[in-house]
Amino acid sequence: QLVESGGGSVQAGGSLRLSCSLSAEPLPVYNMGWFRHAPGKEREGVAYWRSPDETTRYADSVKGRFTISRDRADLTMFLQMNSLKPDDTATYYCALTYGDSWYVGGVDVWGKGTLVTVTS
Repeated sequence: QLVESGGGSVQAGGSLRLSCSLSAEPLPVYNMGWFRHAPGKEREGVAYWRSPDETTRYADSVKGRFTISRDRADLTMFLQMNSLKPDDTATYYCALTYGDSWYVGGVDVWGKGTLVTVTS
């Protein structure tokens, strides 16, 4: 089970940090990170962490602004979002996939989502 927190409303240029907590240690090989779904748009991948090589991947639209990190001790993942733009407004979903995939159809576990609203 994945539980997100940290959403809210912020002005453009501001920052928010999202958290995602795992209820149990996942299988050894997995990817974990964030998708987002904005009104009228398809759900898209934002950023994820890869267990095989412990690297991170980011969508081009958030590179340099968002940073994903994890606290392995308490099974929590974070998404630090800086320089937020109105286009970042969306519901953000924590997600976990087993195997080497990161696309909507390949997600094995979804969180319930947390709303981020960026006002201009």
